[in-house]
Amino acid sequence: MITGRCECGRVRYEANAAIEDFNHCHCSMCRRLHGAAFASWGGLLKESFRYVSGETDVRVYASTDAIDRMFCTHCGSSFLSDFKAEPDRLYVAMGTVDGDPECPPGYHFFVGSKAPWIEIGDGLPQWQEWPRD
Repeated sequence: MITGRCECGRVRYEANAAIEDFNHCHCSMCRRLHGAAFASWGGLLKESFRYVSGETDVRVYASTDAIDRMFCTHCGSSFLSDFKAEPDRLYVAMGTVDGDPECPPGYHFFVGSKAPWIEIGDGLPQWQEWPRD
């Protein structure tokens, strides 16, 4: 069971599934929305996800035609992304996940637009753009 929450705790979620895809996105949208050098995401089965509390405090931001992002209206925490190209999967922002869930080997993508002041030195695979194109 994976559990998580926004910063203020109003929005809580759980998923009765394992993280199947673990990645670090360096695109400019993720950097701005998370206020960080990159955003780490865990992909899991959409059918396993449910809100435990605060669903009425969730808003959807369509950052592109292909991606909807969910955030808490009170604290602004970005905690979930829905990639329309993957209709059976959601991506939770790993910074909102409780504890230390098992994750498959990770990778970096959109490193072609990474922040110039960050050096990736963890040895994980890197893609210049989206790895599934």
